[in-house]
Amino acid sequence: LNCSNKNIIMAGEGRDRSSRRRRSPMRSPTYEGDYENNTTNEMTLSSSEGGGAGAEASTTKVVVKVGKNTERETVTASVVSTTVQSPSSSRSSSSYKMTNDDDEDEITDDTISDVNVDTEVGSGGGHSGKKSKKRNTPSRSSSPTRSRSPTNTTFTKKQKPPNPYDDIKYTIVTNDGKHPSLILLVGLKSLFAKQLPKMPKEYIARLVFDRRHTSLALLSTDPQHKGGDEEVIGGICYRAYPEMRFAEIAFCAVSASQQVKGYGTKLMNLLKRHAVAIGVEYFITYADNYAIGYFKKQGFTKSISMPKGRFQGLIKDYDGGTMMECYVHPSIDFTRVPEMIKAQRNFIMERIRLVAKSHKVVYPPLPKGWTPNLDGVSRANEAAARAMAIPGVVEAGWTMADLLSSTGGAKDADRQKNYIKSELLSIVRRTEEQQFAWPFREPVDTTEVLDYLEIVKDPIDLSTIEKRIRRGDWYKSKQMLYADLMRMVNNCKLYNDSSSPYYECAVQLEKFLGTIFPDM
Repeated sequence: LNCSNKNIIMAGEGRDRSSRRRRSPMRSPTYEGDYENNTTNEMTLSSSEGGGAGAEASTTKVVVKVGKNTERETVTASVVSTTVQSPSSSRSSSSYKMTNDDDEDEITDDTISDVNVDTEVGSGGGHSGKKSKKRNTPSRSSSPTRSRSPTNTTFTKKQKPPNPYDDIKYTIVTNDGKHPSLILLVGLKSLFAKQLPKMPKEYIARLVFDRRHTSLALLSTDPQHKGGDEEVIGGICYRAYPEMRFAEIAFCAVSASQQVKGYGTKLMNLLKRHAVAIGVEYFITYADNYAIGYFKKQGFTKSISMPKGRFQGLIKDYDGGTMMECYVHPSIDFTRVPEMIKAQRNFIMERIRLVAKSHKVVYPPLPKGWTPNLDGVSRANEAAARAMAIPGVVEAGWTMADLLSSTGGAKDADRQKNYIKSELLSIVRRTEEQQFAWPFREPVDTTEVLDYLEIVKDPIDLSTIEKRIRRGDWYKSKQMLYADLMRMVNNCKLYNDSSSPYYECAVQLEKFLGTIFPDM
């Protein structure tokens, strides 16, 4: 019995038990058929022994129970021996051999559990056959057979916890010309037009109803909204390029009445799960200034790692938009990311507990009126010395330097440093949000502009400035930031002609910086 690839193949070979040397002339029948999960399937094998008149015939029926998730498992069973007796006899003996992966078990009449065998024996002369059902009773076969109970004949896998995304109602819709699809597409068009007011409505309609585009629509569970525009509460419209294994996201929006409920993240995770199913590796989109933060939270980045040869010439460049990319890992179920993070955290905590002592050692409370010995300790270090005197602090690995770095002047210095960092990041974000800032958001690609470094000796851009600010040790004041921003403006003016749009953006950026830094 071979259960693999949703096909059952059974081959039986009969032997005459009266002589082990003489092989029975019984032909080996073969059956092939389909099975379904959690069902019981019956197969009937017929064969005749010998030839001529009076030849005995046997019919073997095998009942196979197949469980879930067996497409990755392989079970092989074959008839080891079959004794066909005369019609007057009421006993027939059979034994089967089952192999599951690397484990091999021989199943006789007294060990059959998951495979039940019913044998009908009859004569070739039309005599009505007698039926004997194999039960879990000791076999009385003349030849003893060494057997043991099968251990891997039942395939059960650990059930996963329920997925919260299973309760979300959504659908994948394309313009196939059918009435239900057109109703959903009209709802998506209305949603995108309402939530993206700066986008031309004609452009939205053209892409949503384009047969090359596909949309994922989140649907309301309220029966009153069935069939109307309010049934669609969120959606993403994209165009896939299967031969290049990437897709371009055109629109993404959630209804205003359903925002701040997590639907934006759920919408993107459902799309990623669908992308894995259709073989998409990357998502690319042009995000406006208000959508960059959302796409960053969903795993998108401004750094494009996909080779340009895969998307160049297939998608358009949009002025005022930031190109962003997201890699879709094929082995991650994005709808179970919270479960994955929780499992990883639990694993790390278990490993920490193997070497940590904080959860094993408990010190008694400090006695009332307890005062540490602070002889020879300066006033500035009294707080740290008092903490070091508490039982268990030194044993936990704390040092005087650790405590001093989090108290007193060091703490004030860190506070001032963080204040400057947040202020400079705020200035850079305000600059990036301006419409004329699009040429300065990323470094100039010197593989396309070959002579750029020959003219501009010290290149700079907004992404590099942001990285330096986050590092925390580059800019000490606003004046240093202003110097880099003006160098960025001057580089653009130096390389580009005064009639180019890049030069005009540099002029507008210089005016904008004058409003932010009025004293410089």
